[in-house]
Amino acid sequence: MKNLHDAEKLAKEMIAIGKLAGRETVCVLTNMDEPLGKSIGNSLEVKEAIEALNGNINEDVKEVVLELGSYMLVLAGITEDLEKAKELLNENLNNGKAYKKFMELVQMQGGDETYLSDLENFEDSKYVEPIYSEKSGYIYSMDAKEIGKLACSLGAGRIRKEDKIDKTVGIVLSKKIGDYVSKDEELAYIHVNNPEQLESAKETIKKIIKIRKEKAEPLKTIIKIIK
Repeated sequence: MKNLHDAEKLAKEMIAIGKLAGRETVCVLTNMDEPLGKSIGNSLEVKEAIEALNGNINEDVKEVVLELGSYMLVLAGITEDLEKAKELLNENLNNGKAYKKFMELVQMQGGDETYLSDLENFEDSKYVEPIYSEKSGYIYSMDAKEIGKLACSLGAGRIRKEDKIDKTVGIVLSKKIGDYVSKDEELAYIHVNNPEQLESAKETIKKIIKIRKEKAEPLKTIIKIIK
């Protein structure tokens, strides 16, 4: 949903559907004004997820995972306390159980678990280049939709249904909203296989990521809980 009003309306409809099915339903409204995590692109996002399951998790991803997961544990009757649920989830992120469970799921579905144990097994794009900031300041805006459209144009998604997805391409952000960046510091990395896309992609990212001198606050990741 593009605005809070529409998101709340959809949430209430989903809760009504849950009640009709005899299921307690909770909706967590999250901010989509910037990408969740730092990776945009198929293999890049999978690698970030594997890192997260090993405890190396971005704070915004962690906040969403713990919020959703804790409500799932409460709704399933594992515990009645949300904070206790978050403690359990945190513990399993840090002790390796979350990673091991994902490994089991991949094995049971006939997947190649060697990709989980060694990220070097993932094929990389031919070109990986940094994008440098042209000025110092605080990042106060980045349009997630435009970043998604850029990743799609690089081959990470389909523009037409017959398009073939390139699993290796995408964008990895070095900074998020609220972060300070110095001139000539990395803003992001572009992963492409077509060298002709590099320069235009770099310029597009520079336009999408807005920087100002005044301090900017990080975005609030969880906007609202609707029950």
